[in-house]
Amino acid sequence: MKIIKELTNLDNSGDPYIIYKSNQGFDLYTNFSKKIILNKKNIHHFLNKKKLINKRKNTDLYIGFFGYELLNDLIGIKIPKQKNINFHQGIFYKPEKKISFKNNFAYKIDIKKRLKSKFNININKKTYAKIFNKFKKKIKSGETYQIKICTKYKTKSKINPLEFFCRLSKTNLAPEAFMIRDRNYSIVSCSPENLITKKGSLITTKPIAGTVKKNKNMNKAKALNYFRKNLKETKEHNMIVDMERNDLSRICKVGTVKLSRTKIIEEYKDLFHYVSLIKGKLKNNMKNIDIIKAMMPGGSVIGCPKISTLNLLNNQEKENRNIYTGSFGYIKFNGDMRFNIIIRSILSFKNISEISVASGVVVDSTAKNEFNENYIKAKALIDLFK
Repeated sequence: MKIIKELTNLDNSGDPYIIYKSNQGFDLYTNFSKKIILNKKNIHHFLNKKKLINKRKNTDLYIGFFGYELLNDLIGIKIPKQKNINFHQGIFYKPEKKISFKNNFAYKIDIKKRLKSKFNININKKTYAKIFNKFKKKIKSGETYQIKICTKYKTKSKINPLEFFCRLSKTNLAPEAFMIRDRNYSIVSCSPENLITKKGSLITTKPIAGTVKKNKNMNKAKALNYFRKNLKETKEHNMIVDMERNDLSRICKVGTVKLSRTKIIEEYKDLFHYVSLIKGKLKNNMKNIDIIKAMMPGGSVIGCPKISTLNLLNNQEKENRNIYTGSFGYIKFNGDMRFNIIIRSILSFKNISEISVASGVVVDSTAKNEFNENYIKAKALIDLFK
């Protein structure tokens, strides 16, 4: 059990490390030689680093995250002054060690006192309904076609992120799951959504739009039938797919952007998702910064059209989103990259844990259903504190 010993030593040492879901299991990144704390002044320099084609080590990459505010600034969207916990706008690490291991790893920690944390929500049903009705008018007037209202669940707690991540991986394993443990913060995520996978000139994105709660009468076949017959869910999915195709078309060669898989079902602990896959071939000499600016923030967690909807959201929301609807992943020295959308995540900072979620409002939505959908999305994470 070499990996268990490695994780135990890391957890006890206090040294930072990252775990990221891979196709075969998980990748553990450690021994960081650089830590780049991103801000509005240095992000362009970071994204314009020259490609080093001859590098071949599996640690020839930077791994980390872009926060929501930083991605807005990168594309020229300004965010009004909001309540802010002064968390980092983005951090990337240069690992010197990478260990790959299988899905069936187990890590146990002796917890004498279980967490019994009470979560506070920043928007109650009444407030949510007011915001919902305001945005419904914006949809009817044509200012947006779909918009995601963000709600936050917060609790005072001091968690062990590795223990949380291991438990989450057993109960709700997601294809874009990751965790970061650093000295003054941690992130635990069961994100299901891939925003960018770039290998050479090929690029793909996997938009998720459509959620239904699991119950004893709902299986994958019935979930697919539900989405196909549900006009609201179908409209929402089609709008997001069209927007992501448009984002890819800005950086891909004409005629190469195509739907590779359309409207399939993915199953998670408490819900089913409606998912498609889009692929394209990049234009010649496309830079990292061009790709990031075209694709981020991910449209499926914002709404559409992206720019006008971002402005509506930013003027409405009173709290900074921090990592939520930002992106986590890596950029290799040869230019290849993989990034998710940061959703279904716990950010722990200054002994406060926050979980942010959002659901899509379209013309056929109801406030009650969308508010309840937010809780369904947060439940697998909230359950970890019980």
